[in-house]
Amino acid sequence: MTLVSLFFITAPYGRHKRTTWGPSLNPRLGWVLMEIPSVVLFAWTYSYVEVAWSQATLFLLGLWELHYMQRTFVYPALLRSGATAMPLSIVTMGFIFNLINAPLNAIGLTYLPASYLNGRFTDPRFLVGTAIFLLGFAVNLHSDHILRNLRKPMETGYKIPQGGLFRWVTSPNYLGEIMEWVGWMIATWSLAGAAFAAFTFANLAPRAWAHQKWYLANFPGYPKNRKSLIPWVF
Repeated sequence: MTLVSLFFITAPYGRHKRTTWGPSLNPRLGWVLMEIPSVVLFAWTYSYVEVAWSQATLFLLGLWELHYMQRTFVYPALLRSGATAMPLSIVTMGFIFNLINAPLNAIGLTYLPASYLNGRFTDPRFLVGTAIFLLGFAVNLHSDHILRNLRKPMETGYKIPQGGLFRWVTSPNYLGEIMEWVGWMIATWSLAGAAFAAFTFANLAPRAWAHQKWYLANFPGYPKNRKSLIPWVF
């Protein structure tokens, strides 16, 4: 339902902001409020799960917090002054999602494969999932860096991003985030991880598609060979 509906209703923040969605917040404050449950509740719930403090779960806790400390505190701090305000409704929906998602994924660590819990990090699921997560994290950070540096100080408006995976897709930052949670799904081998990866795709794939349409409508010279999200596919 989320995937289908978001192809018709584009979330109204960033370049797609609309005033019909009610009051807005400073974007830095909005990001912090929206994401803070994932930082706090995951760690709090983790401290109660049965297998807490094994090497494997501590490592996975570190991966989760690596992403969400960056997303909650570093990313908002790096936003350019004058960034578009975030509708309070979007912040509220994200906050509620994270209230549910973070504890469920922490509980999901209770059901890790037995081979993880003896300190043996040789399980292919763990190795492949962790590698995909870290590669996605790097893609996400690099793409955000390119976007932040498109404009010189005091410049306004949008430009066509160049370099990195922008050569092939319009939204490599979204691709990187999807990769992270697909990697998390594989590494944790959990239903909660699978649900999170599915919801991440359902949320970001339509937004990447909306970005693609926006660029094509506003920049006549936009590269026609770029896909929305997945190189050569979509």
